[in-house]
Amino acid sequence: MTAGNNGADTPENDDPFAYLYRSEGGEGGAPGSAGTGAPTRQPGIPRTSYNQVRAVGERQYGQQPQQPTTYGQQNAHYAAPETLPGGDRTRSTPAPDGPEPRRNRNGLLIGAVSVVAVVCIGIGVAMLNNGNESKAGEAGKQGPAAGGSVKPNGKKTGKNKPGALPKEDAASLRLDGGAGAATDIKGSHSAGGTYVAGFNQVGAKVQWKADAPQAGDYRLYVRYGIPGEDANATLAVNGKPNAQPLGLKNFIKSPQGDWEKGWQTTWAPVTLNEGTNTIEISCGQGNQCNANLDQVWLQRGGAKP
Repeated sequence: MTAGNNGADTPENDDPFAYLYRSEGGEGGAPGSAGTGAPTRQPGIPRTSYNQVRAVGERQYGQQPQQPTTYGQQNAHYAAPETLPGGDRTRSTPAPDGPEPRRNRNGLLIGAVSVVAVVCIGIGVAMLNNGNESKAGEAGKQGPAAGGSVKPNGKKTGKNKPGALPKEDAASLRLDGGAGAATDIKGSHSAGGTYVAGFNQVGAKVQWKADAPQAGDYRLYVRYGIPGEDANATLAVNGKPNAQPLGLKNFIKSPQGDWEKGWQTTWAPVTLNEGTNTIEISCGQGNQCNANLDQVWLQRGGAKP
């Protein structure tokens, strides 16, 4: 028998490739004969290949055939590389489920506001300290611009504003010859209701160092108290007595003997030098000095208080 001759059959069924159907180590023969390993062919049915087509991955070299793997379904024998010993350890860990957390914007805003507040407080404290230092420096200054007189102990007693003519409480001036401060009678305008008493004796005097802004004529005003009776005193400016005594009359007609209702004001013309002048009110020989002295001040010539 020659290759391609499968025995008696019709000429159109002669298959020149019959040798391909032989089993390993077998002999060729007629289709359907025992021991040939070729499939039995029925008349009128086309031959089919002995080696049937298999799905990809159904059979692997050196392994037993496996069941076909359905697309989209994990193979039962498949194992992920990371589950094997020494698997891929460089693969990054997947992010947890859910959206990435948003930054806390409120926390950032609060922090920024806190920083601004601290800076503003620091600036305010610095400005306050500078202001206090400036006020302290000004309070320590003394000079003619401040006005008023100074006691021997250095305490300022004047009530004058810068640029104004001086005005003083009589009890704050230099007292000599038995004159002294008292507070028994009400109605004094001086600080603490203090006035000069003990003036009704020869030699008693009140001396005032008054500053004049310029040389010229002024009026010296004196507030005093009497018991309803006229009084007078000697007035001297820069060591020179005035021609006329200082009248301490009962201009308001207060009741006799009533010291509390006898407070009133008088004035006398004086000529002053520019700068410091010494004004002295004293009880001399021939004066009627039964009076208390409360305050003294200056006005420019011809001006009324």
